Amino acid sequence: MAAQNLKMGTTEWVLLLTLSVLWGGAFVFTEIALEQLPPLTIVLARVGIGALALAGLLQLLRKPLPTSLATWRKLYCLAFLNNVVPFSLIVWGQSSISAGLASILNATTPLFAVIFAHVLTRDERLQPNKVLGVVVGVIGVGVLVGPDALADRSRGLLGQLAVLAAAVSYGLSAVYARRLAGVPPLSIATGQLIASTTMMVPLAILIDRPWQLTAPSAEVWWALVGLAVLSTALAYILYFQIIARAGGTNGALVTLLIPISAMCLGALMLGETVTMAELIGASIIGIALLAIDGRLPQLIRDMLGARRLRNSTPDVR
Repeated sequence: MAAQNLKMGTTEWVLLLTLSVLWGGAFVFTEIALEQLPPLTIVLARVGIGALALAGLLQLLRKPLPTSLATWRKLYCLAFLNNVVPFSLIVWGQSSISAGLASILNATTPLFAVIFAHVLTRDERLQPNKVLGVVVGVIGVGVLVGPDALADRSRGLLGQLAVLAAAVSYGLSAVYARRLAGVPPLSIATGQLIASTTMMVPLAILIDRPWQLTAPSAEVWWALVGLAVLSTALAYILYFQIIARAGGTNGALVTLLIPISAMCLGALMLGETVTMAELIGASIIGIALLAIDGRLPQLIRDMLGARRLRNSTPDVR
C-alpha cells in the first residue's frame, strides 16, 4: 500500500465528536443493564439488536451485504477483536469497577493503536507528537474523572485488567479494520455485528443461560435498545467512516473524548455540576488532541520561527 498522509479535517472531527457522545452513553446504558442482567447476555443483546437494526437499514437502502468469503473472514476477525472480546471484557469489568475508572482505562486505546499502527502499517508511523499527545490525553482523562476513581482499593483488580485488555483489543482492531478498505462503512458495520451475534449466541447460552433469567424491567429494555441502536449500530457507521477517511490511529482518539461527552451529557440531561477539575481535565485533553493532530507542534514551530526572524532582523532605528 502506498503511503498516504492521513489527517483529521473538519468533517472527521465532527464525526469523532458525535461518535464520542454515542459511545459515552454506552457506559451509562451498561450500568443500568448490569442491575438486572449478566454480562454476556448484555453483549448478545447489544450486537444482536444492533445487527437487526443495520440489516433493516441495508434492506431499506437496497444495499447488499458482502458476498466474498475472504471479506467475511476479515469481518469475523474484526468482530472478534472489536466486539466480542472488548464488549465482554468491559461489561464484565464494569460489574466490579466504576464507569469512571473504566473510561480511564478505555482511554489508553490510542496508545495501543499508535503502537500497532507503527508495526503493522506504512502510513501511520510512530511520531513523537502522537505519542506525547496520547500520554497527555490519558493524564487529562485521569484529571477529568478525578482521583477518587483510582483511590478506591475495594474495586477489583481483575475488573481493571479486563478493561485494559479490552483497550488492547480495540487498539489492534482499529488497525485491522483497514484490511476492509473499499468495503462501504455500512456494510462493514452490519457484517461485523452479524458475525459478532453468531459468536455470542453459544457463549451466552452456555454461560448465562438467559432463558432462566427474570424478565428485565422497561428501563433495562430501553437501556439495551439505546446501547444497541445508538451506541453500537449508529456508532459503528460513524467509526468506520472515520477509519476510511483518517486511519485507525485517529479513529481510536474517540476514547479520549468519551469522558468529556459523558460529563457534558450529565450536565445537560441530569443537571450534574461541572467541577473545576473536570474543566481542567477537558482542557488537557483538548491540548493533547491538538498535539496528536499536528497543529500544536506546527503552531509552536511557527511562533519560534517568527521569534527567531524578529531577533535576526537588524534594528534600523
